[in-house]
Amino acid sequence: MPRVEGEYMQHEKVQRRPILGFTLLELLVVLVILGLLASLVGPQVLRHVGTSKTKTAALQIQELGAALDLYRLEVGRYPSTQEGLEALIRQPSGATNWNGPYLSKNVIRQDPWGNDYNYRAPGEHGEYDLYSLGADGREGGEGENSDVSNWE
Repeated sequence: MPRVEGEYMQHEKVQRRPILGFTLLELLVVLVILGLLASLVGPQVLRHVGTSKTKTAALQIQELGAALDLYRLEVGRYPSTQEGLEALIRQPSGATNWNGPYLSKNVIRQDPWGNDYNYRAPGEHGEYDLYSLGADGREGGEGENSDVSNWE
């Protein structure tokens, strides 16, 4: 059709291309492969997550231990069991020469499993005992359930 100036252009016939994509069989094969990879890799990743929580608890116990040692240097003794770890961020009554807080964020963190750290002074294994009961919250256990302490 000839084009005339001033008239609207007629739509030319558009040649459609076939839609390219994946077949259902190809998608199923890919899903099976991804499922196999996830079943092989998943348990390995989850095992490392458990050990990383145990390592985090050990590092937090070291940090609290360093703060307790600094407290002892300045006050002359470790906080009593009754004063607890709160003595690291708030001055207990009768603690002269307290120059705290001894923790950088003024917060006593919980262990990686959401439980409070256990503190006892004087301790059964040293001047103080500082420990976490692990993922199960009970004494003993293995793996992620094992106790993490300052004496082991």
